[in-house]
Amino acid sequence: MKKKAEDEKPYYIEKCPVIRALDILGGKWRLAIIWELSHYESIRYNELKRHLCGITNIMLTRSLQALEQHGLVERKEFCQIPPHVEYSITESCKALLPALEIINEWGKTRAELIKNQL
Repeated sequence: MKKKAEDEKPYYIEKCPVIRALDILGGKWRLAIIWELSHYESIRYNELKRHLCGITNIMLTRSLQALEQHGLVERKEFCQIPPHVEYSITESCKALLPALEIINEWGKTRAELIKNQL
């Protein structure tokens, strides 16, 4: 039986680690979510949402689910009154943080260059 076209990934995604990583981390909010979670041991959903200005509930939920599916975010449910959920990054995700630090510094430098050009 033939696979559906949408199930098939292009050759370069399977062979190139950078493309594979960007496929996991891509999107407007995933890196921002990881960056924000990295500042806390764990954080509740609504608190995380307040730190991510402009994100919708659906986008935050979907992004967290995708990151959890890839093993980068851990979701912990607390069965108490009222019930709540906390999110944190996994050990696997912590290996990504040095790269995010470099991107953060690069972004600051670029912002300064643009500011000085005005």
